[in-house]
Amino acid sequence: MTSSKKKLSAEQRSALLSTLKTRFEKNMKRHKDLEWLKVAAKLEASEHKLWSLHEMENTGGEPDVVGHDTKTGEYIFYDCCAESPKERRSICYDHEALEKRKEHKPADSAVNMAADMGITLLTEEEYRALQQLGTFDLKTSSWIDTPAPIRKLGGALFCDRRYDHVFTYHNGAESYYAARGFRGSLRV
Repeated sequence: MTSSKKKLSAEQRSALLSTLKTRFEKNMKRHKDLEWLKVAAKLEASEHKLWSLHEMENTGGEPDVVGHDTKTGEYIFYDCCAESPKERRSICYDHEALEKRKEHKPADSAVNMAADMGITLLTEEEYRALQQLGTFDLKTSSWIDTPAPIRKLGGALFCDRRYDHVFTYHNGAESYYAARGFRGSLRV
């Protein structure tokens, strides 16, 4: 996608910032001791990151601030929707897995979609940290960033929450299910 398509109109920017501010204020437990004005200033200065947040929002991710990296000054956003984002489900893990499917190919892959959106898949550690902020994926599951040795052998990892516990599982990277999508992370 060309960079000209990765820009928001003034109306889109305003609507997104309003949505993010409302979500930020409604969910203060996710980002104790952080101030919206400082987050907003960072967002205003980073048009391409705003575009990525817009994509997260448009695909059902409900992005919200979950932390602040004091070393880099970046604010960390995760998809905080209750279930794996609706518009990012029924996809395999990555492009290689997509290419291996001979029939019944999904429309895309988690890794491709995340790259197109300018975000990264949550790692297992990030997924578990998200689950400390609420209860997510009680009915769905989410692909997570898979270590290279596992992926090299054809596998990929995903997580969910069942029985009040967070589980990490494996599957063939080419598999896909209507209830499995992915959650992303963005640093601004």
